[in-house]
Amino acid sequence: MTIHWCGTGLSSGPGLRRLLENGHKVVVWNRTVEKARDVVGDLTQDVRPYSLEALTAALQPGDLAISMLPADQHVSIAKACLAKGANFASSSYIAPEMRALDAEFKAKGLVSINEVGLDPGIDHLMAHDLVARYRASPAYDAENVLSFTSYCGGVPKIPNPFRYKFSWAPVGVLKALRSPSRSLRDFKELKVDRPWNAITAYDAPLPVAESFEVYPNRDSFPFIEEYHFEENWKVRDFVRGTIRLNGWTEAWTPVFREIETLSGPEGDARLAEMAAGFLKENSYAPGEPDRVILFVSLKAERDGKPVFHETWAMDAWGDEHGTAMGRLVSIPVSMAVESVLKGEIKPGVHGAPSDRKILDSWLGQVKGLAQYMERVNHLA
Repeated sequence: MTIHWCGTGLSSGPGLRRLLENGHKVVVWNRTVEKARDVVGDLTQDVRPYSLEALTAALQPGDLAISMLPADQHVSIAKACLAKGANFASSSYIAPEMRALDAEFKAKGLVSINEVGLDPGIDHLMAHDLVARYRASPAYDAENVLSFTSYCGGVPKIPNPFRYKFSWAPVGVLKALRSPSRSLRDFKELKVDRPWNAITAYDAPLPVAESFEVYPNRDSFPFIEEYHFEENWKVRDFVRGTIRLNGWTEAWTPVFREIETLSGPEGDARLAEMAAGFLKENSYAPGEPDRVILFVSLKAERDGKPVFHETWAMDAWGDEHGTAMGRLVSIPVSMAVESVLKGEIKPGVHGAPSDRKILDSWLGQVKGLAQYMERVNHLA
């Protein structure tokens, strides 16, 4: 059985190296072989120039292909896996086209495991854990009023005037700012065309004890079911969003104003031009630490008083071994791969698992990747 790791970009190295160091048979695929050898050349020489055709030809029944390539290439690789009897993994959100392959993956006894990076990924694990703990607690009551929030972001450990540095492709960051969001706030659907129209403050729990700016992103509603909330639960707030350093809104206001004016091919060209400039001006210097912050919280109230309130809090930063973003995205992917190989993930298209045994194992391993990660009980 061979693992095929496709893509060795900024967020791939630690997980890929972990699989190699754990003795797995791994073929590394990348468009630029030299760049891949810079990442893992000390561990393997089996590095090949990536193309879908070459990967498909190499796949054998029982193999597993990991796509760390741009999200628009995941489905084609997953289809190649289906054709060759192989499993699939990625850190990305499950696109409708990937979801549509569920029946075929099940029929062939194969796994497509997705949303097993940082966000989505670690945040899902934390959410599943909190919901399970709430269900098992004495405070559980279907009449309680619930509030759920999940905020994640990569920020500079040493703040800069722009209040942000790029640990992944800037054009992706800019395109995300053009995306609408949908969340639940005060029992009502909140639709927002642009993130900057819904920015609020977030005060992190001790010991982080820092104030941030947050905003909802994407569509939070499907995750109400994904996190196993019951239909009859009274949910006041349900928000999955992004977290930024204080001052981010002010620093980025000129960017917001220009993005509003862009559309069509000319707009995309301008976005690419802006991205190139931002990468030049606001990228990390060699050895400069990045920072990842993640807060996932569930609160239940009865008669206006909290009866359950816990938050998973993570604060991690880069060190001599690499970036926090790289290890927190790719190492959970490698853990998911090993779970597939052990037969712990059932066939079909899945996001991060909620099985208690896997949750405890993965969260325990993730805890070792952050300088601080604890589950805070606000009522203790």
